[in-house]
Amino acid sequence: MNTILKTSLSTLLLAGLAVGCTQKGNKSVVDGDAASQVYVEPGQYDDYYMFTSGGFSGQVGVYGLPSCRLLKVLPVFSQNPENGYGYSEETKPMLMTSHGFIPWGDAHHPALSKTDGDADGRWLFINENNTPRIARIDLTTFTTTEIIEIPNSAGNHPSPYPTENTEYLVAGTRFSVPITGNKDVPISTYKENFQGAISLIKVDQESGEMNLATQILVPPFDFDKNRAGKGVSRDWTFFTCYNTEESFTMKEVHASQNDKDYILAVNWKKAEEYLAAGKATEMNSVYYHNIMDEHTQTAKSEVLNTQKILNPKDCPGLVYFIPCPKSPHGVDVSPTGEYIVASGKLAALIPVFSYEKMAKAIEEKQFDGDIDGIPVLKYEAVLAGEVEKPGLGPLHTEFDDQGYAYTSMFLSSEIVKWKLGTWEVVDRMPVYYSIGHLMVPGGDSKNPYGKYVIALNKITKDRYLPTGPELTQSAQLIDITGQKMKMLMDFPTIGEPHYAQAISAELLMEKSLKIFKLEDNHHPYATKTEAETKVVREGKEVHVYMTMIRSHSAPDNIEGIKVGDIVYFHVTNLEQDWDVPHGFAIKGANNSELLIMPGETRTLKWEPKDVGVYPFYCTDFCSALHQEMQGYARVSPANSNVELSWSLDGK
Repeated sequence: MNTILKTSLSTLLLAGLAVGCTQKGNKSVVDGDAASQVYVEPGQYDDYYMFTSGGFSGQVGVYGLPSCRLLKVLPVFSQNPENGYGYSEETKPMLMTSHGFIPWGDAHHPALSKTDGDADGRWLFINENNTPRIARIDLTTFTTTEIIEIPNSAGNHPSPYPTENTEYLVAGTRFSVPITGNKDVPISTYKENFQGAISLIKVDQESGEMNLATQILVPPFDFDKNRAGKGVSRDWTFFTCYNTEESFTMKEVHASQNDKDYILAVNWKKAEEYLAAGKATEMNSVYYHNIMDEHTQTAKSEVLNTQKILNPKDCPGLVYFIPCPKSPHGVDVSPTGEYIVASGKLAALIPVFSYEKMAKAIEEKQFDGDIDGIPVLKYEAVLAGEVEKPGLGPLHTEFDDQGYAYTSMFLSSEIVKWKLGTWEVVDRMPVYYSIGHLMVPGGDSKNPYGKYVIALNKITKDRYLPTGPELTQSAQLIDITGQKMKMLMDFPTIGEPHYAQAISAELLMEKSLKIFKLEDNHHPYATKTEAETKVVREGKEVHVYMTMIRSHSAPDNIEGIKVGDIVYFHVTNLEQDWDVPHGFAIKGANNSELLIMPGETRTLKWEPKDVGVYPFYCTDFCSALHQEMQGYARVSPANSNVELSWSLDGK
């Protein structure tokens, strides 16, 4: 049986690649006017911002649509030497975890904050898969301002999708692990000792601050993706789960035995009620909560030790299972909230479930047994319809503003367009190759923008100039304004573009911050004028209060530093003009540069090891005399009597 299954999987994979590869050498895949649809004149703006996950880069890519121009890379879970994120003393705390300082992350699913089911432009959230974390990015500064670690979780993959008004972010465990009781147990006792957990992270509506409200214990399945409900289903959130066989080895075979796995339906409103009623128990697990203080421009880490846990056995009506074929990956909710679309990677059809039928089945107790006290709803009682013969390897679905759904098909490398309500396939578009996620701007909201679907692909062989064994990954822009989809262009992406979100440019442009006001800078080491610059010794620590403005730094000559000192350069950019950053670097620093925005203060730690004179300079080309923006730091022996001094222009 196992051999048959493995053979079938291999055949499907080869078939999928074959479909993709046959595109090479065929006629052009774009029409003659495609270029005009993506061309944005110099000096003109795109219609949308698109945010893509940077995958194993740990970052977020910001692109303009329809031009697909890369506008910025936002550092989130990984250090970024381009601007010093994770290297500067102010930003290092953002990468603290219960496992220590972690300079890398695996970013997967960006999610825009929502109001009444539509993107509101306040924040962008994104999950980290490896060391379970969720980050919040402020969309006025396009900077990461908060990261919270998720305890009792392993593989934070089904995350961090917001509820209809961003009351909560919802997250789950890809890997089940021992959570309660002894954690040092034989792996072979998986069924007895392993558990999964669903997390509800409360979001403050004013500040955006995240806090872990509660977790829900669930059986030891693998939880893959989730989506919150909207409209009629606004009180619910839905997870796909596979490995209902509860296997812990060779999952490609042993976790694909059952004809049906499940959708886990979670009533988060009920969770709130049970939490208020005191039904939760407390657990003790350490996790970090890191927040950037906008007044001091410095991040702080808080270590937390307790969390609340709800057990479905004590909370009737909290969660239900819906049977779903087969190894479901994506689960997506239609704009009205009525339809829940599940994509079984190994299924030959796409089941669509009805929220109305689900509510009725719960009310009438149309159950087909239970799992660990969680009722299993009858498949037929909840099913709205099935999309037949959609293709091979359905993964994810998004929606347009005309009543159509678009599903990515990994194995057959295509996007399939089908009609909500009739479930008929109406169009197909080959993509290159092995698509994972897809994204319609606003396609996960109550009011999709429509217009485009973006394919986020895994394989790009023969698409671009070769770059050795390692090739880029890519996205493709497709016009969906007509009955037939039309390919417009493709473009390389940073990291692996797992998922993306897009929002109208008008919602973000006007409130985009241009400078940090100097008068609002309450950094404890900020220097607001050149007259305030100084160098202070505190034992073995030397603090340099430095300013930068076109085209010099103050001070630019420093003497009296000794081998064995730890030197902190606290650099304030005095500029109050948009797009005039300054950079700072010193020879031999085992660190990165600093990139300091106007009105901002950043700190570089430097530990000189040898006697000498070390040059420092501005690394960002800031003016015609940028090259002259430089200075020296003299380092003397540890027992030297050279007095600490500093100067600018010899004064």
